[in-house]
Amino acid sequence: MRQQYVDLRVHDRVALDEIELYSEILSAVAEAERPLTTAEIDLALGVRPAAGRRELTP
Repeated sequence: MRQQYVDLRVHDRVALDEIELYSEILSAVAEAERPLTTAEIDLALGVRPAAGRRELTP
């Protein structure tokens, strides 16, 4: 059996950032009693809403 050595100092920054964003959405959904609006999703992710963007109704 070949043993592999993993350098624990190496991180996949993009993957870690995606995991963090996903956890923010999951937290917001867990607190909500209904589907989130686009504006609420933007707020949970720390994104500014685009000018002139219409809210979609679930």
